[in-house]
Amino acid sequence: MVAQPHPPLGSPTPTATHLLLPLPETCRKPSWDSRLRLAPDQEEYNRNEEVTLSCPEGFEPSFTHIKCSREVQSISTGKPVYREVWMGKGSGGAWTRIRSMVQCVEVFVPGTLEVSTTSIKLNWTCSLPDACQRMQATCRLAGPSSPSCEAEEVTGQEMLHGQNGTFTCDHLQPFTDYSVTISVPPSTILFKWVIRTKETVPEKPERLWLDASTGTLRWQALPSCKGEILGYQLNVTAWGPQDGGFLQVERLRLSSSVTEHPLPAHGPGTRYTVAVRGLTAAGAGAALLGDFQSNGSDTAAPPDDSSRLVRDISPSQGTAVLRLRPIPWVPGAASEHQLLVAATHNSTALEDACSGEPQPFNASHPPDTYVAAVLNLSAQTDFVLGDGTRGHGFHNAPLRPGWDYTALLRLEQRSQQEETFTCVCYSFSVGKWAPLWRGWLTPHPVLVCAALLLSVLPWDTKDPGLPRVDPDINLLSIS
Repeated sequence: MVAQPHPPLGSPTPTATHLLLPLPETCRKPSWDSRLRLAPDQEEYNRNEEVTLSCPEGFEPSFTHIKCSREVQSISTGKPVYREVWMGKGSGGAWTRIRSMVQCVEVFVPGTLEVSTTSIKLNWTCSLPDACQRMQATCRLAGPSSPSCEAEEVTGQEMLHGQNGTFTCDHLQPFTDYSVTISVPPSTILFKWVIRTKETVPEKPERLWLDASTGTLRWQALPSCKGEILGYQLNVTAWGPQDGGFLQVERLRLSSSVTEHPLPAHGPGTRYTVAVRGLTAAGAGAALLGDFQSNGSDTAAPPDDSSRLVRDISPSQGTAVLRLRPIPWVPGAASEHQLLVAATHNSTALEDACSGEPQPFNASHPPDTYVAAVLNLSAQTDFVLGDGTRGHGFHNAPLRPGWDYTALLRLEQRSQQEETFTCVCYSFSVGKWAPLWRGWLTPHPVLVCAALLLSVLPWDTKDPGLPRVDPDINLLSIS
């Protein structure tokens, strides 16, 4: 056996040789966010060599300066084992150990948007202090406006300051597209939105006329400048001299594609007041008004006033006798009639009463209009108004001396697409009771014969039940 020579005194053991390897003097290029730019850009960096980090416009690195360093990984046989690390310079200038990836952080953080008919507000925050100082917010028209909806160019511009804020662009047009841009001058765009301002009610139509050859009312279609035109609201009020005077009101809702409607015919001398307005999601706009006159003859007038008399008015008993007969000119209507009582002769109030939802009489709080009775009329009958009877939850309350009244015989017709109210009105006054004269002041009944037809047609204007048109209707004026 050959003896092996002993190593010289002081020679290191193999383990000791591993521990005494040269300390790491370089660091490999970090594999962090691919958007990071390093200066200088190289594969290895010397220990304590400072490197500058940057990101594309709109982004900032979590550390702007880093350097290669080392730290003790472990202790082996009393000796430290080192490994390479990166240090980052914080906002206070101190170097700290980087324990996670360095990333490009989005600096501008958009918040909530507040949009009205005339303004756009963008709330924002900045993720790093003073990092948004070079940014600019701008708003302008997103594209050219149409000739029918010409919008003025509005340029709102603001340099951002601080940690958060609100960018406001005002004096805008309703229902118009605007672009809101966050950029870094001269040409780097960070964010861009196209935002439409909210709708408002439309302008009134520009033209309203009558086609005398067909008796058809026409109006100019509205452009969708302040909101999408959902349809038109058409009110036609007809006043006629026959039967002592009558009133017919049509209230229709027509689709946006409809720009004409036949006027109802009620005989010669009928005056028409027409109001047409556009509808958007925000509501109805201003109305264009027109007045028209009928000069021809017509056989479609309401029944004569001999069947609608008010007689035997008794102030002492608070009663009046009405001669009622079924309303025949509403197609498909049921026979159940409501008898309403309104303490007024005002035509506008009567229109509201005819189309409203009157309540039963309440002595503690008398309503302006109440239901006195519900009648199944199939033939002409005399009805004593104010006799105090009760039935079906209604009270035929006594009339008050010295008051003006209008009784409305109303017939309702309801469906999913149509709601029709037809009213015949009996206007009269109850005289003051004078018992010392062994009687009372007997007033002369004033019969304001009115037929109120309120039609609410959501979209369908092809109803075969609409009355025929008088071709001899002439235009008076439009306002």
